Amino acid sequence: MANLMLGDIRVDRIVEMVLPFETLCSFFPDSSQKQIDLCKPWLEPWALCPETGKFILVVQSYLVRSQHHTILIDTCVGCDKTIPYYMDWNRRTDRSWLSKLAACQVSPADVDYVFCTHLHCDHAGWNTQLLDGRWVPTFPNARYIMSREDFEHAEALDEPGYNENVLPVVEAGQAVLVESSYAMDDNFWFEPTPGHTSGHVAVGMASKGNEAVMSGDLIHCPIQCAYPEWNAASDADPALAARTR
Repeated sequence: MANLMLGDIRVDRIVEMVLPFETLCSFFPDSSQKQIDLCKPWLEPWALCPETGKFILVVQSYLVRSQHHTILIDTCVGCDKTIPYYMDWNRRTDRSWLSKLAACQVSPADVDYVFCTHLHCDHAGWNTQLLDGRWVPTFPNARYIMSREDFEHAEALDEPGYNENVLPVVEAGQAVLVESSYAMDDNFWFEPTPGHTSGHVAVGMASKGNEAVMSGDLIHCPIQCAYPEWNAASDADPALAARTR
């Protein structure tokens, strides 16, 4: 059953993992314990773990289907990826994300587009998978739509996430680099939301007078709805990220 119907667009969550991640004080350097305490009644337990004080991180993709397209927005962490700074993500072998996609009656070959809000390892992991010792695109018929600015920044860093999640897509001829104001049609478009990364985008959707936006890492935790000026420690340009929110 769809999590959301937006006019003729069906949206399903494909959840890879849910786990207590970091304390709010450590993840949001601008925060104060007093402000956090004020929000605990509505954050606990679904967004804040009472036992550990860590906020609940949900690593997820969105499967979006219109009358014409099957789209994935972001692709989680994936398997076999080199992420030594978060052991829950490093060299994962749990392939249940693919099983959850299949439970929605979608195979990797059915995906027409992969929209990348940005190219961090927890948003681009299933872009590729390791087969016979080689990284290959997981979605053989898809065009991977990514911000040119975000791509160029990731390319310059030349980190494992780029080499494992992005470069194989480029080499396969499936990457489509676009401006942050890209629009595919009247139903789907990018909205520039820089700050977390320089080319970060949100994905706008519309159908039959209904609109929604998928925010990527513009917001990491619901507490930022109360305090949009709080920046994540991982925001590349904190001041810009706060203005964007």
